[in-house]
Amino acid sequence: MTPLALVDLTWWDLTLAAALILINAAASLALRLGLEKKLLVASLRTLVQLSLLGLVLQWVFRQPGPWAVIGMMLVMVVLAGWEAVRRTTYRVRGGYLLSMGVMFVASMTVTLYGVVVILGVRPWYTPHFAIPILGMLLGNTLNGISLGLETALEGFRRDRPEVEMLLAHGATRSEASRDVVRRAVRTGMIPILNAMVAAGLISIPGMMTGQILAGQDPASAARYQIFILFSIAGGVALGTMGMVFVASRLVFDDRDRLRAERIRRVGRP
Repeated sequence: MTPLALVDLTWWDLTLAAALILINAAASLALRLGLEKKLLVASLRTLVQLSLLGLVLQWVFRQPGPWAVIGMMLVMVVLAGWEAVRRTTYRVRGGYLLSMGVMFVASMTVTLYGVVVILGVRPWYTPHFAIPILGMLLGNTLNGISLGLETALEGFRRDRPEVEMLLAHGATRSEASRDVVRRAVRTGMIPILNAMVAAGLISIPGMMTGQILAGQDPASAARYQIFILFSIAGGVALGTMGMVFVASRLVFDDRDRLRAERIRRVGRP
């Protein structure tokens, strides 16, 4: 099969695409949703952030050795860990650093496994593979960690009487918090499970769409998308479970007492 030529988009093409945002603006105005400002900010951020990312990646791809790639990956992990906590309305002391640590372990473990073991890329830091795969993992793991942390902390505050009753009857910290932990992990994993169920029937996922637009064989693009979805599922599971378990440890003291006062509620970011 002869690959098709990639259609290169100009700034004028993007201007025409931006006209589609007017649909959102019209809906907001017609229904008085008050989203006009947020829509403008989101559109500008999309334009600026992705344009800058393209320029940065052009520079990274030209650098010899691993250090530019490693630096880029670490920045991505730190920002993802920060954003995961920033999205929540319930927080606990140390949450930002712990989120970054969990994000690093979960995303880098799966990325290295995918690049080295599954794809067999040598060296592992080849930027055309390592950075895009890590980016897709981070975006989804971020959602899992954020949802899991939010659900866990909210659950400990809401279910404090039940948890303390179990503790008073001799349950360990793990036993008393089991229902909250299960609910939080399940909530964090729902988005990727829904995406996997819908893939190929309701939607064509992003990576497969990009490869097809770039002229790749659809069957090969489908295999790559399956690999990515399975990798994302692993990263989300590791990240969500890790963050929920760490958070559940932080809200108990050394004597296995639930310290719900450590959980604070903040306004919507």
